[in-house]
Amino acid sequence: MLGAIDRDRFAVIPVGITRTGAFVLEDDDPGKFALDPAHLPEVVDNGTRILWPEPAGRRSLRVRRADGEIADLGEVDVILPILHGAHGEDGTIQGFFDTLEIPYAGGGVLDSAVCMDKHFMKVALAAAGVPVSPGITVRESEWRADPGVVATRLTEASFPWFVKPARAGSSVGVSKVHGLDELDAALRVAFAEDDKVLVEQGIVGREVEVGVLEGRADVAPRASLVGEIVLRDREFYDFEGKYLGGDGVDVVCPADLTAEEVSSLQEMALRAFAAVDGRGLARVDFFLTDHGPVVNELNTMPGFTPISMFPKCWIASGLSYADLISELVDTALERVVRA
Repeated sequence: MLGAIDRDRFAVIPVGITRTGAFVLEDDDPGKFALDPAHLPEVVDNGTRILWPEPAGRRSLRVRRADGEIADLGEVDVILPILHGAHGEDGTIQGFFDTLEIPYAGGGVLDSAVCMDKHFMKVALAAAGVPVSPGITVRESEWRADPGVVATRLTEASFPWFVKPARAGSSVGVSKVHGLDELDAALRVAFAEDDKVLVEQGIVGREVEVGVLEGRADVAPRASLVGEIVLRDREFYDFEGKYLGGDGVDVVCPADLTAEEVSSLQEMALRAFAAVDGRGLARVDFFLTDHGPVVNELNTMPGFTPISMFPKCWIASGLSYADLISELVDTALERVVRA
C-alpha cells in the first residue's frame, strides 16, 4: 500500500507498532515491508515515539526522536489503520482514535468489535436473517473442567470440524479436525490464541468472497464482483495461502458463476454489512452450497496484499489498487464533513 498510494494527493507518514506496543515513526520505504516467506516484515523499535494529538490541546502529530528532539509532523487529516487481529481489527484502535478525535478510514468501534468476535458476528447476522455456518462456542474453562461433556456436545455435528479462535484472524490458530482423536490438539492450538473457540461443522460448498465498500454522499454501499478460493493440495485457506502465496490455492476473480448467483451473493453481502452497522469496507466470506449462500465470516479489515482477494475483486470490478486506497481515505474524509 505504501508503494501504491497516490503520492500526488497524499503525504504519507508511516507509523509502525512494535511487538511491545510502542508507536514509532517508520521509514517511508515500501520495499522494507515486502512479504517474504523467508523473512516476514517486522516493526523494530528504532527509538522514536509518536506523540498523538491531544483532544483539548495540540492537534499536530509529533515525534520524539531517539536523541530526545521533538519534531512537529503537522496536523493529520486521516489515519489509514492497516492492522489485523487484536488491538487493530477489534475496535480498540478505532476507539483510541475516536478519543483523540482523529478521523480514520475503515470500520468503526461497533462493527470492528462484533466482526472480530466470530460468535457475536454469527448472533448479529442470524438476528438479521442472514444464514450463517453452524458452530458451537467452547470456553477454555469448560474444556478444562470437563472435556468429556464438551466433546459429547460437539458430536452433534458431523466431521470434519474446523476449530478456530473466536477472536483471531488470518487463519491463525485454525485446525481441521477429522475425528475426536484430533480435537484436543486442535483446541490447544486455538486456546493459545483465545480463551473462546468456535467449533464449526465443515460445509460442502464453494468458497467465495465479496468485497463491500461504504457508500459516499447519498450513494448506498456497493458490492464487488465475486471471487473464489480454489483449493488444490491444501486442507483449507491457511495463513501461508493467504499471505505468502503458498502452493495449492488459487485466488480467482471473477468467479465462474451465473448472473443469478452473483446477484444473490452481492445482495447477501450488503445485508451482512448492514446487519453489523458496517463502515468503510468489509470482505464477506461465503460457502456457496446447493441450497444457496451461507456466510462464514465478515472481515472489517481484509487482507490488502497484491495476492489478497479484496483488492483483486475490486480491480476486477473496475477500481484500481491505488484508487481503492484513495476510496477508503476519501470515504473517511467525507464522513468527517457529514459529521
